[in-house]
Amino acid sequence: MSVPVLMYTTAVCPFCVRAKQLLKARGVEAIEEVRVDLDPDRRDEMMLKTQRRTVPQIYIGETHVGGCDDLYALDAAGKLMPLLDGQA
Repeated sequence: MSVPVLMYTTAVCPFCVRAKQLLKARGVEAIEEVRVDLDPDRRDEMMLKTQRRTVPQIYIGETHVGGCDDLYALDAAGKLMPLLDGQA
């Protein structure tokens, strides 16, 4: 997979853990994690970019996927793998 994955996270977030597990199960080897609990400026950046306050917020390439439930819905619809493969 050549498409970069970026995830805004916090230290204690079960939804972040579930999202990472799904991505790894789909072959993602590297996830760039931005810990918004450690860097308030990055939280502000996340909220500006996504218009959301909750984590995780996931980007696959330039596409904002959303949160954990959004990621699982994308996978259930058969659209996650094409996105990860850069075909979407």
